[in-house]
This record gives sequence, structure tokens and C-alpha cells, in this order.
Amino acid sequence: MFRPMRRFKQQVSDEECIRVLKEQPRGVLSMIGDDGYPYGIPLDHWYCEENGRLYFHGAKEGHKIDALSRCDKVSYCVMDEGFRKEGEWALNITSVIVFGRVKFVTDTELMKKIGTNLCLKFTDDEEYIKHELEFALPRAQCFELIPEHMTGKLVNES
Repeated sequence: MFRPMRRFKQQVSDEECIRVLKEQPRGVLSMIGDDGYPYGIPLDHWYCEENGRLYFHGAKEGHKIDALSRCDKVSYCVMDEGFRKEGEWALNITSVIVFGRVKFVTDTELMKKIGTNLCLKFTDDEEYIKHELEFALPRAQCFELIPEHMTGKLVNES
């Protein structure tokens, strides 16, 4: 169902893909938008090691919610910050693309876990996190990406 990677020599392991998903705070979620146009938006994410799923949050209404309600198939792309080999100008960047299906989260305990872990990607300020969970999370829609296929590759910019 999913194509093999064309540039297979640049392919990285699933473990390396997971490292990128865990370490990087955001990526671009792509879905089918209005009138069949692609719709990609930057989002913060949390990768849950317990079940291998990605979690997000956002507004309860809008283009994203409408698109996901019509079609649950998405892709999510994340890139790391890259590194330079000694004496070289070009960056070496690892990118990961996760294909899968999105489900809206309605379980309040899972929503708290998602909200907490999303906050922890940016701060460990307990008062801030408590405030976000109490005042912002009730206004948010959480959703999970259930992966069906994942690929990653290391690319040299030169």
C-alpha cells in the first residue's frame, strides 16, 4: 500500500525516526482540505512511547477539524535541526514522515495526559502547566495520529 523509499540508501531506522519524533517539538500535519486541496499546518506534537502514537491539540472548530472529519488519512512530517560535519558547510538533516489515521480524543484523562506532555516539551513550570490544563485544555480538541507507515531519511544539503 505504501511506496518503498526511492532513495533507500538515505533511509534511517525506525529507532532514529522515533528519536526525531521524541526530540523535536513540532512538524507539519497534512490532510485533504477544502475542494480536495492539500492542507498542511504546523503543529506541536507529543510522541507517546507507550503506544507509538502522536498526539496534538488545537481549536475545536475550523479548517483542520472540518478536513479531519471528512477524511481521517493524514501525513505528518518532522525534521530535526541537523548537524554539520567538521569542515563542511552543508547541514545533514533527518526528516520523518508518518502516515496514518487521526481520531479525535474524548477521554478526559487522556486529554490531561496529552496537555501535560505537550507543555513539558516547552517548560517544566508546574504553575504554568496547571493553568493550561485548567483554562486552555477545556477549549481545545485533542487528537491522536495512529501510524500505519513511517519512513525517515538523512539528507545532506550539498
